[in-house]
Amino acid sequence: MDFEAARARLVEHISPEINDKRVLAAIAHIPRELFVPPEAQHLAYENIPLAIGLGQTISQPLIIALMTKALELTGSEKVLEVGTGCGYQAAILAELARSVVTTERLSPLAEAAKNVLDSLGYTNIEIHLVEETLGYQPESPYGAIMVTAAAPRVPTSLLAQLAIGGRMVIPVGSRHVQELYKITRKRQRNIVQNLGGCRFVPLIGKDAWKEE
Repeated sequence: MDFEAARARLVEHISPEINDKRVLAAIAHIPRELFVPPEAQHLAYENIPLAIGLGQTISQPLIIALMTKALELTGSEKVLEVGTGCGYQAAILAELARSVVTTERLSPLAEAAKNVLDSLGYTNIEIHLVEETLGYQPESPYGAIMVTAAAPRVPTSLLAQLAIGGRMVIPVGSRHVQELYKITRKRQRNIVQNLGGCRFVPLIGKDAWKEE
């Protein structure tokens, strides 16, 4: 399969809705097929979510691009990603920010993501294995936070790790359907924007959902 041609078609498909050239360039550069299971590689550039094992998914490319665009990265930020998954989103963030701190609670996913990211030569990504704690306090504050799983409410523990003026993108709602929020932290009153409906796996941890 010609993955480069498929990648180019994907970028062309999503570009009318994502008018951020840096985000599109990152998607055009990163080999998404390396982040999905071998049996799903032929679907890597379809605009659909894909299972990556252990009940987790990689989001559809349009949602990934939309969330990344909403962070308004300039290249100088330290970004926190909550939910490493397969590592694809971390790679995109690493192309657009100074550094990325990403957390994962499932050891096999964290290990597999690290192997792929290392093979691609990324040196500005830290992966931390966590349990119930959301985020990674020792490296805070962050200029941007991306949460790749859905919470029942905006976790105060994550807001506390966001710098003043920083942006956080997070799905909020029930376990099955959510709204995607962009939150800009301000000293007095945060700015909250609704980016539309979405569906993500539940965010497990303190200040979020309990394991079923």
